[in-house]
Amino acid sequence: MKPIILAGGTGSRLWPKSRVAMPKQFLALTSDNSMLQDTIARLNGSGAQSPMIICNEAHRFLVAEQ
Repeated sequence: MKPIILAGGTGSRLWPKSRVAMPKQFLALTSDNSMLQDTIARLNGSGAQSPMIICNEAHRFLVAEQ
């Protein structure tokens, strides 16, 4: 199984915490990790392939860092 993670959007509903350059999926809101990192961690040990992450082109470097 190849998981698909949707990490798009600007996080405008969480303003001012999130910004266009740093949307909510890249913020550590509920733990020490970002929402994206928490999502990926939930896949660990599931036997699934590495996930494909769909994001805005402007955020591709944030995805790569995380």
